[in-house]
Amino acid sequence: MEKLTTNVRRVKVSYTIFNPNASETVVFLHGFTGSMKTWNPIIEQIPGTIRCIAVDLLGHGETDSPIDPSRYQIQQQLLDLHELFTSLQMTKFTLIGYSMGGRVACAYALEYSDTVNQLILESASPGLKTRKERQDRIVADNKLAKRIEIEGVESFIDFWQDIPLFKSQKKLTECKKHSIRHERIQQSARGLANSLRGVGTGKQPSYWSSLDQLTMPVLLITGELDQKFNLIAQQMKNSIPNAEHIQVSAVGHAIHVENPVQFATIIKKQLKDFILGGRV
Repeated sequence: MEKLTTNVRRVKVSYTIFNPNASETVVFLHGFTGSMKTWNPIIEQIPGTIRCIAVDLLGHGETDSPIDPSRYQIQQQLLDLHELFTSLQMTKFTLIGYSMGGRVACAYALEYSDTVNQLILESASPGLKTRKERQDRIVADNKLAKRIEIEGVESFIDFWQDIPLFKSQKKLTECKKHSIRHERIQQSARGLANSLRGVGTGKQPSYWSSLDQLTMPVLLITGELDQKFNLIAQQMKNSIPNAEHIQVSAVGHAIHVENPVQFATIIKKQLKDFILGGRV
């Protein structure tokens, strides 16, 4: 594993590369309050013939946390990622994104469709459908952002890990829960707050009407206990020409955290089928 940093459009971006000499490439994008470290248990199960790249998104991990919230907007982050991938001479790759990272991955695949061989979205959405939904979410996210700045990251994480979306994680071992919490509280208050302001679900464009432009194979993965994102995935599948939806039993929103073995098995099968099918 190589842990690297580079300057991209005047910000420092941190990322890791596993199996750097492999010919096929998979990119992993984490969710809100996460970092590239969340993918380590998955990448460790991926064959050495696959180059795996995990990126700390803006405001997370060891990537910079700019002062200006507008720098976090999804179009800005797409430009960052594309410049990073271009510098790494990545012309074709599989793109995997979880939750917030899934929203970014979906947008990237729409913007740079010629570079994405296949798209794998874990518990992700293409945004909110109506203007009112987006406006209401912006108000809610701005309140959360202010809360982070006033109360600090640790207090916010105590609140965040207790929301219904993560209820199923309470059954994890104490060791695993401690590891997740540790990763979350390492985040920057400014980075988290400005991520909500700049690339929160309310701020991003709605991509529902553009899903039919995703012509590459798309795999949607959701947890059985995550009713909201199961419904979103079913609706997305109906709009994407070449989509498959896999529901993983007995887990919630973060499948790769709650059942990393099953998640990695799905990814490995998808990669094997794709490569053997002659599509890479």
